Amino acid sequence: MTKAALIYIVDDDNDVRESLRALIESAGFESKDYSSAKLFLSDEPSRGNCLVVDIQMPELDGLELQQEIIRRKIDLPVIIMTGHGDVPLAVRAMKAGALDFIEKPFDSEVMLGSIRRALEVGRNVRNRTEEAKAAQDLLALLTPRERNVLDQLVAGQSNKIAAFELGISPRTIEIHRSRIMDKMHARSLSDLVRIALAATRPL
Repeated sequence: MTKAALIYIVDDDNDVRESLRALIESAGFESKDYSSAKLFLSDEPSRGNCLVVDIQMPELDGLELQQEIIRRKIDLPVIIMTGHGDVPLAVRAMKAGALDFIEKPFDSEVMLGSIRRALEVGRNVRNRTEEAKAAQDLLALLTPRERNVLDQLVAGQSNKIAAFELGISPRTIEIHRSRIMDKMHARSLSDLVRIALAATRPL
């Protein structure tokens, strides 16, 4: 059975937290709520799948919390809740990477639609991050010479040109290429290129 996505709620207004918690759980998700950004950060925020946060809070506001999440490299899509007068702040939050902002009082379907989009974005980011990490682990198995050969192959060089560039024979390039494909579990040159490109993505 697939585990339900965990949605974090951070808002100093107890009524808003209760309303959101009921809405989120009625849609089949799990929820965990906090009355302040500091309480949220003192927990384990990396376990969740999405954060819904109010932009206006005492001590640490939603924008500052978002900046702290980015600083800590916590992979968590952020949805900002805002009052009408806070829209310019919410736009700033989106420019800094927030996925969406929703004005209070919010429409239930609008909120759930935003959460579902955030979860999809989060899955895509996690998948790309996992692929990049796996590719980098494979790349680490190569010798320095094999890395040089791989660079030539990814650049689209033929065996003959790669051999000339590296000062070795085309036959040696073929041997290296075979070993590289084995080590990187690549079935074709396109597979090899895809893995090599994935390894260049930042984690």
